[in-house]
Amino acid sequence: MSGLHGSGTGTRVVIVGGGFGGLSAARALRREGVEVSLVDRRNFHLFQPLLYQVATGALSPANIATPFRWALRRHRNIDVVLGEVTGFDVAGRRVLVGEEALTYDHLIVAAGATHSYFGKDWQDLAPGLKTIEDATEIRSRVLLAFERADRETDPEKQAALLTFVIVGAGPTGVELAGALSEISQHTLKNDFRHIRPENAKVILVDAVDRVVASYPPELSESAARSLRDLGVDILVETRVTEIEPGQVTLDTRGESRTLPCATVLWAAGVQASPLGSLLADQTQTTIDRAGRLPVEPDLTLAGFPEISVIGDLASFSHGVERPLPGVAPVAMQQGQYAARRIESIAAGKPPPPVFRYRNRGTLATIGRARAIADFGRFRSTGFPAWLIWLFVHVMELTQAESRILVLTQWAWSYLTYNRSARLITNGAPRRD
Repeated sequence: MSGLHGSGTGTRVVIVGGGFGGLSAARALRREGVEVSLVDRRNFHLFQPLLYQVATGALSPANIATPFRWALRRHRNIDVVLGEVTGFDVAGRRVLVGEEALTYDHLIVAAGATHSYFGKDWQDLAPGLKTIEDATEIRSRVLLAFERADRETDPEKQAALLTFVIVGAGPTGVELAGALSEISQHTLKNDFRHIRPENAKVILVDAVDRVVASYPPELSESAARSLRDLGVDILVETRVTEIEPGQVTLDTRGESRTLPCATVLWAAGVQASPLGSLLADQTQTTIDRAGRLPVEPDLTLAGFPEISVIGDLASFSHGVERPLPGVAPVAMQQGQYAARRIESIAAGKPPPPVFRYRNRGTLATIGRARAIADFGRFRSTGFPAWLIWLFVHVMELTQAESRILVLTQWAWSYLTYNRSARLITNGAPRRD
């Protein structure tokens, strides 16, 4: 088996995954004599927090994706490897990429997560939102539902086509629900001749007792009020027990009912990348129910100080009330810490103290000029929180060009309620 690495003599670092954690680690590994290989099956970094804006037609995919080679063009010690990791050889310190291998002195695994349907086979019936393909699929399903409703003459079938159920009332579900409601009430309001898009029903479902339950109760209540103002129906303490073509079955405190609807969107759960199981088998590590690997205070695996696991794949529970959530700020700080630790070891210096997460706040947007922000002692809602959300997300975009484009499109959308990327790219009728 041939090796993909060059013949350099520096410390060899392999990073698996180019999400927030992996890219942050790569950018932080600037020390001379450290050779880095960043492996990803995609050639771009995706800004996932804005995926829902692609799914609802506000932004185009290129606005929130940055090619790795562009993002790392000034880092001459970093090699970008386009390929899919198929396994690990921990004893030989190799990462298997197809038929070839990358050797390493240090390994950072930041493979991310995918959807979790809790053992149900609902992937095709209720798409989640993790990739650009997911976003364009959701966008197409939503727009096609309006198109089909416009041609449907049966009132019951038409009502089902104009019913959208979102499963999961976390930040992603709340953002989707708010955006879909705005699309129906404003963006598409005058576009059709046979239906009234503003009569569409957007229903947000979750098994817990409030929306965005990870936020303080007062912010959760503010988010619920904003959603109701937008016309979103909120069903808490409600479980989805079955999803079938054209309908979804709900259970609210033991009372079951079937709701006709053509479009179900999934925002309820995540499962760590399958690479976590492969690494666990190699290291004799026990993963949790979400597929995450427990890590030491320095983010390494027990007994394997050369292997760091970060982001959605890591279960970090040291000095915190509950394991750190799989969100971008956690992954980015973990990536930066893992890089500092490796550079210290490479320089023959003591590694930095144990990883400590600095919570700089959380944000969620509910719609136009509506958001919630939690910065600990400081909390904000409504338009001020939305301005904070806008600024933070624009500044975190990797490319300066993307920041300008996104700001321009958001300004236009704010003034006109228009969404410029309303393209049906999946499932469109074909010509014979």
